[in-house]
Amino acid sequence: MKKLFTKIAIALAGFTSVAVAQQDPQFTQWMHNRLIYNPGYAGTSGAICGVLQFRQQWVGFAGAPQSIAVAADMRLQNVPALGLGLSILSDKIGPMNTTFARLAGAWNKQLGLGTLGLGLDVGILQKSINASWIVPEPGKVDPTIPGTYGDALSNPALGKATYDLGFGAFYQIPGKFYAGLSSTHLPAQQVIGSGAVKYDLTRHYYLMSGYTFNINPRNDFAVNLKYKSDLAAGALDINGMYTFDKKISAGASYRLGDAAALLLGYQMPYRNYTFKMGYSYDFTLSKIKGYSSGTHEIILGVCLTQKVKKITAYGDDRFLN
Repeated sequence: MKKLFTKIAIALAGFTSVAVAQQDPQFTQWMHNRLIYNPGYAGTSGAICGVLQFRQQWVGFAGAPQSIAVAADMRLQNVPALGLGLSILSDKIGPMNTTFARLAGAWNKQLGLGTLGLGLDVGILQKSINASWIVPEPGKVDPTIPGTYGDALSNPALGKATYDLGFGAFYQIPGKFYAGLSSTHLPAQQVIGSGAVKYDLTRHYYLMSGYTFNINPRNDFAVNLKYKSDLAAGALDINGMYTFDKKISAGASYRLGDAAALLLGYQMPYRNYTFKMGYSYDFTLSKIKGYSSGTHEIILGVCLTQKVKKITAYGDDRFLN
């Protein structure tokens, strides 16, 4: 088990001279927290929204990924063309711990029935890698990777912070349609630690879209798609969600070659607020399925609909659209 995990950890690490896989946290209920992928989303719903998301991946697997995301965004009433957002993410896997903190700003422009947002986020990225883990092949020494190599060498831990930048374009008609294109870690810099220890950050690209079919006043069905790539590997998420009476939702997701998931949600309006909670369970389809009992994810959120001084063409500010 430990040997298997260390091999997986190296594949995910992004070290120099090691095959690089995607480095950003993975979420199943991503459609409820789009700001963490695309700064252009900030302000486009017209509401003040906050989201808390927790994911425990591969339950029962020692050192399995654990991810937390907190995000909030709003449109400035005094400057309606400006949307602001803040996102904080923590991602742990084995000996690695990554923390992101980003401030997003987006220019909002009414376009047709919806709003186009062009955004930029800037922040810091903290990468920590503990040197106490056991490398899978102690006889082979790589000076760029922290860890204990027996009597041969013990590389120091990595603990370094660096700046981070991202860009995105996002268009949405609240409650009906959205599409976005974005990129994170634009500088793609190298995080350098003590000695020869280092870590390569890679740019990630996101393409997402969704459409809600209003079957009748009490029944909706939404389809959501997200494709993520770092130009070395890609991941496609396909999701379908049925909502009854604008409150109770149920659906399913499929991540190509990785997992299938069931999702449940509840949305409750109260005065100018809308509260939402959601839960998803991933059934692992990859080779990891023999070592874990699936993945749990919880999301909590709230939105405050701002009073609109001027009637717009899309005054339906719904939660997390």
